[in-house]
Amino acid sequence: MNSSNFMNNKPIPPEYAFCAPDPKSRITLSKNLNPGLAWQDLPPNARSLALICHDPDVPSKGDDVNKEGRTISAQLPRVDFFHWVLVDLPATTLQIRAGEFSSGVKPRGKPGPESLNGSRQGLNDYTAWFASDKEMAGNYFGYDGPCPPWNDEIPHRYVFTLYALDYARCPAAGAFKGPEVLAAMKGHIIAQAAITGVYTLNPKVKI
Repeated sequence: MNSSNFMNNKPIPPEYAFCAPDPKSRITLSKNLNPGLAWQDLPPNARSLALICHDPDVPSKGDDVNKEGRTISAQLPRVDFFHWVLVDLPATTLQIRAGEFSSGVKPRGKPGPESLNGSRQGLNDYTAWFASDKEMAGNYFGYDGPCPPWNDEIPHRYVFTLYALDYARCPAAGAFKGPEVLAAMKGHIIAQAAITGVYTLNPKVKI
């Protein structure tokens, strides 16, 4: 799998992120476009495709996140954060265009789960992150890009994984999330491929 917008293990441009660096306020909302992705040589017996983007580098504790005078240690244990859960893509699909599924930040989240070409999109983890925020709380379906803490000592990785599946429709229903889809795919994955982008909002971290 490849992207027209970033190379494997290289930086993701800010327009494909939820937040971008800002010299005055540290961060600002960005264009939040989904990146363009493409693949080839799908198995002939694939009946549908799924795409998941997750960040495995999210702090396991949020006490110091974006706090002045504090940093998030590189030694802190990390957990997964799902940015995009897309299922039921037709098996004939060979690419997703940049901005096709997401353009701009939508306070309270984009609608779902129904999406383009019969596909469905699950809830990403901004749903839980903004749950107590009166201005932003809502159901965040589809893609919402990187916004790592601006005081994190490490860059974050964003892993886009494509799965070719032996079923035509994912059994996950309703407002499903990443772990549900991963569980539903067990035993049904014919092939998979991934590309990883890197992102930071900390000007002291070089990538």
